[in-house]
Amino acid sequence: MKNKLLWALIVAATMAIAASLLESWGAVSLPVSVPVILRWVAIALLAGYAGMRRSLTAWILVGLSAGAELGHDWPAAAEKVQFLGTIFLRLIKVIIAPLLFGTLVVGIAGHADLKKVGRLGIKSLVYFEIVSVITLVIGFAAINISKAGEGVHAYAFAATGSAPLNAVPHTAAQLITDIFPENIAKSVAEGQVLQVVVFSILFAMALALVPEPKRRPMLAFAESLSETMFKFTNLVMYAAPIGVFGAIAYTVGHLGLGVLLPLLKLLATMYVALIVFIVGVLLPIALLVKTPLKEFLRAVTEPVTIAFATASSEAALPRAMEEMEAFGVPRETVAFVLPTGYSFNLGGSSLYQALALIFVAQAAGIHLSIGQQTVMMLTLLISSKGTAGVARASLVIVLAAASSFHLPTEPLFLLFGIDQLMDMGRTAVNVLGNCLACVVVARWEGEFRAEEAH
Repeated sequence: MKNKLLWALIVAATMAIAASLLESWGAVSLPVSVPVILRWVAIALLAGYAGMRRSLTAWILVGLSAGAELGHDWPAAAEKVQFLGTIFLRLIKVIIAPLLFGTLVVGIAGHADLKKVGRLGIKSLVYFEIVSVITLVIGFAAINISKAGEGVHAYAFAATGSAPLNAVPHTAAQLITDIFPENIAKSVAEGQVLQVVVFSILFAMALALVPEPKRRPMLAFAESLSETMFKFTNLVMYAAPIGVFGAIAYTVGHLGLGVLLPLLKLLATMYVALIVFIVGVLLPIALLVKTPLKEFLRAVTEPVTIAFATASSEAALPRAMEEMEAFGVPRETVAFVLPTGYSFNLGGSSLYQALALIFVAQAAGIHLSIGQQTVMMLTLLISSKGTAGVARASLVIVLAAASSFHLPTEPLFLLFGIDQLMDMGRTAVNVLGNCLACVVVARWEGEFRAEEAH
């Protein structure tokens, strides 16, 4: 039944595209309703397929397709469904502050007891942050070269009523001052994500210094909070197809179907950037620490494949830990580095977030200076910690950063249509990078048992 429905979908979509092309080329004269009907039939079949598969990604594609078709066929009607996208944006924004607080407190206070982790913790964190900075630089460079967002013209200024460039600090003194919160409630209310992050880090550091009996309840609360907000995110994501439908319908109604074409360019940009990161950063690191490459590739193939197929780093964690221990990394090193890496070593996710954030600025027609992009990179470097294991959590971080700099957030809806394809690649790179981090830290500590890898 599923195969028949899929074939019916392919046939209907092909007929719709063919009819539209023939009519646009003047090859045939068709009633205006024929191509429209065929396209709506294709969308209906896609909805049936999504219902049978029970796949959120498929339903998001349905929302994207239906919204684009509504905006193309009936622009006036499309304006009336914009509120659906606005509601979804509000639900996403309410997640940001508690999610960042919970994940950062758990990531720092849960592993920052230097009496227990000693040099292992320091070396791991140093390595993670160096690689993260390099990754963000590659992401920013790639999107600035490809300029994938310039094909999307801003419509969001009317919706937000903001002036993005004026919201970014222009002086060093002002920048440093704006990083630190004076009132955490005010920071949350105004969407100042960097201030929320700084408060969370200082709170986590203070918590790490509290004696274990008193630290444990607060750490348990933070862990429970972060897990709850991840579940909250999953619940909100069920509304993603409706939100995407409203936002895309409004966008296409104003700008036409050409607004969707830059997404293919963005997808290509991300995968090229990921390849550059693997070949230009991870491979030299592996060679520098004298990693047996063939054996390493054999060990990481299965966990990386799982991560790519499921778009979830957490799904690959058990197998990755098993393979790295068999590869020659001591169990205690694997047990510390891999889970910590899921909070601090987010190569693929960091690269995607850099691409997406500048894509939003380019879509709005905003030119950002090197200084402004550096501030954004610092924000992403800190705010992205702790979210790699959850599908689509990177979109929440990008939305937080965009809101923090008063960039229009509506262009982010364009990313939902291809987010699954992007999520698969960035998640696979997250797992690959963390597996290599285990080898690097073990070699740095002089504990890598290379003979076990043969």
